Amino acid sequence: MKFGVIREGKVPPDKRVPLTPAQCKMVLEQYPQAKIAVQPSSIRAFTDQEYQDAGIPLQEDLSDCDVLLGVKEVPVEMLLPGKDYMFFSHTYKQQPYNRDLLRAILNKKIRLIDYEMLKDPHGRRLLGFGRYAGIVGAYNAFRAWGALTDAYQLKPAHQCYDRSELEGELVKVQLPENFRIALTGAGKVAAGAMEILSALKILHVFPPEYCREEFRGDAVFTQLDVRQYFQREDGAPFTRKEFFQNPQGYRSDFLRYARHTDLYIAGHFWGEGAPYLYSRADVRHPDFNIRLVSDISCDIDGPVATTLRPSTIEAPFYGYDPTTEKEVPFGAPGSVGVSAVDNLPCELPRDASEDFGNEWIKRVLPQFFNQDAQSILAAASETTREGKLSPAFEYLSSYVD
Repeated sequence: MKFGVIREGKVPPDKRVPLTPAQCKMVLEQYPQAKIAVQPSSIRAFTDQEYQDAGIPLQEDLSDCDVLLGVKEVPVEMLLPGKDYMFFSHTYKQQPYNRDLLRAILNKKIRLIDYEMLKDPHGRRLLGFGRYAGIVGAYNAFRAWGALTDAYQLKPAHQCYDRSELEGELVKVQLPENFRIALTGAGKVAAGAMEILSALKILHVFPPEYCREEFRGDAVFTQLDVRQYFQREDGAPFTRKEFFQNPQGYRSDFLRYARHTDLYIAGHFWGEGAPYLYSRADVRHPDFNIRLVSDISCDIDGPVATTLRPSTIEAPFYGYDPTTEKEVPFGAPGSVGVSAVDNLPCELPRDASEDFGNEWIKRVLPQFFNQDAQSILAAASETTREGKLSPAFEYLSSYVD
């Protein structure tokens, strides 16, 4: 079996790769029956020379490859007919901007194995860049706080060579006494954010302590799960399983934490139909103390009311005016600062790629050589080589038509 690492063609360009040079070499050592070729690219975080130094051949024409690996959506004109492709297609939610991409995949009789659909037998996702979204999103939170208060200045994450240089910047962080940080979420994004909080040696406290006690001289943070910031409207006990099955009948209790919070890092997953964490009216409430929000989840005009739009790597911060409910310059008097970059892992492409590739090798690659024993590849295949939607994805037929 021959794998091809394709050149990223989406604009703006993405520097991440599905497999680093060292990982390509590792695959060939572990699976002698495998071959790998890499399409030349001038934009990758790993250079063509690094792949060649690892003994991986560069090959412009990948038509002799069986499986083609990318990261972001592949431009229609770059798709090779009759191949297996793996990338983030962003089609399973019927995103309008990728309808033509899925149509082209069907027309060219391509089997699309979507990274987002790769799950273990228990339904848990196998791959993603969530961890590095959390790492960079939390770093951006402290960079933004320094910019907001003029207390210190951190180098932008994308200007750091790797995570090691980024963490070296954290020694500059200076926080006021009794500074409080709230983090929402319990998945990979939140876990990545906690890695930065840990590197800063910020004290982790339980939610009840966070709301009740004084921590003079210490910055503290608390991690909030859905059972802390959502409650049943009828006063009955919160049941996690019931909430995820049907979030109707629940309300937000986030304001009791916002009363004690200076910096809020949003790393949760939010599903349609769930309550908002806080509304625009909540931001005007006297108890709303948050001065800065780093919204890693970045659901626009949704559960985090201060997030009006995604920001960019080049211009990551803006302000939200609670009175007018409009965007204002970052740091404007009376405003809440917002950091809402929606492609955070791109800021540390070398580290994020390495993390992703390790998981792909460990969890996905074996399926190509064990006849897909757990049907992991089959379940993640949105389309077939016959130019049809797979049975589990037939709900996309009206989207395609």
